[in-house]
Amino acid sequence: MDTLPNPSSSARREPAAAASPPDPAAAEFLSGLLRELAVPGPLNLPCFPDIVPRVRRALSDPDAGPDDVARIVGTEPRLSARVQQTANSAVFNPGGRPSSNLRHAITRLGHQLVQSVTMVFAVQQMKSESLLRPVQRPLADLWEKSIAVASICQLLAQRLKVPADRAFLTGLLHGIGHFYVMVRAAAGGAVGYDETLAALAASRHPAIGAAVLEKWAFDGGMCETVAGQNRHDRSPHVKADLTDVLIASTVLAAALLEDRSGLARCAGVNAFDALGLGPDDQAAVLKHTELSLGTLRAALGA
Repeated sequence: MDTLPNPSSSARREPAAAASPPDPAAAEFLSGLLRELAVPGPLNLPCFPDIVPRVRRALSDPDAGPDDVARIVGTEPRLSARVQQTANSAVFNPGGRPSSNLRHAITRLGHQLVQSVTMVFAVQQMKSESLLRPVQRPLADLWEKSIAVASICQLLAQRLKVPADRAFLTGLLHGIGHFYVMVRAAAGGAVGYDETLAALAASRHPAIGAAVLEKWAFDGGMCETVAGQNRHDRSPHVKADLTDVLIASTVLAAALLEDRSGLARCAGVNAFDALGLGPDDQAAVLKHTELSLGTLRAALGA
């Protein structure tokens, strides 16, 4: 069984909302990011590999086929190797038939998973950037949680008529707003990334994340889902949707990586009722995720 890292550090915990008024400088920094994201133009994300938006544009182009995507992915040999590694992994290739070339690997994975692999590749590259050394630990913790959320989203998507690869990508990107805050703060922001900013970002990152995804031309449904991930009191719908999946997944991932003290934080989260996930189901999801995370990380090269 794969053993998850012991999350004893306080950096592992998602900060609770501060009881006192938010720090004015931190609040203004986050508000400034939102204002900036609302202005047309390219996304300002220091150290972010250029290959990511290029792949994103190709994947979102209805006229682009696997050969077009393969040509762009192939310009970055390390990403090309990662895509083929993922396509040939037991997680995404349970039949064990090897992918013969990059085009075949891209076809096997599909657009959503190719985007997921590209994002994982980008974050792995960014981890070595000296500019981001001040946020190296919280960045690693956030990314570990993002992979857990993605894994749980993929599992819970089976309860709905939601494509598992779309749910996986949504979970992987759920913390992109917090990621953006960390990178911008480390890259010479008006405030540094400290406990004060982290606590404030914990409640405000969904709106920032939705704005980042809009900049990258993700569809409105995914942007709405990311924006609504903290709505634990969201009224149950007649039919559960991807937002319920993401809400439940973020709560379960936090229980797995941060608490290890049971499922108390799941109480009162309406998404579990919407999905029909009782305590036994929640415990089964956590067990499955704990057993599969190591294999998933290896498949993604994370």
